[in-house]
Amino acid sequence: MIEYRIHGRGGQGSVAAAYLLASAAFEAGHTCQAFPAFGAERRGAPVTAFVRIDNQPIHLRSQVRAPDFLIVQDDTLLMDRGITGGLKPGGSMIVNTKRTDEEVSETFGCRAKCIPATELALEHIGKPIPNTALLAALLALTGDLPVEALAAAVRGRFKGTTLSRNLELIEHSAGLMPQGSWREVQDA
Repeated sequence: MIEYRIHGRGGQGSVAAAYLLASAAFEAGHTCQAFPAFGAERRGAPVTAFVRIDNQPIHLRSQVRAPDFLIVQDDTLLMDRGITGGLKPGGSMIVNTKRTDEEVSETFGCRAKCIPATELALEHIGKPIPNTALLAALLALTGDLPVEALAAAVRGRFKGTTLSRNLELIEHSAGLMPQGSWREVQDA
């Protein structure tokens, strides 16, 4: 089983990211779970969402406490050094930030990849919602699911201009990453 924990702020699409990742897994023939955890339900408040993906039925019904991957949608959340709490040994994080991979990796003691997802989202969809950019980048890095499965999940959620712009964003973001470079980390 692969477990993901998504950290963001209300309005950034963290919950939508969880559902899109689970939908992509379903499109690729896997069993999946996606669910959020809310504190104060308001724009800007910290939000956490969880995803599990497996090739067999998933019986766990708890929050993801030991994720394989972290998705951090807002780099202000990096002020909390505990954000990587429970990350499995060899686990990795993808972060929406202009910081360098090395800086984040050294600070948190794990493999990190940084991408300016908000800027990419503004460029492609005209809104500061980094979720599809981060998901596309993560899938390109891990190779766990085909990026096309994410595109299929997006097709099931959006229409018209929003759909076409998100598909462009997915292709662009995935193309920025070294394809499959995190595969050996998970296989180890």
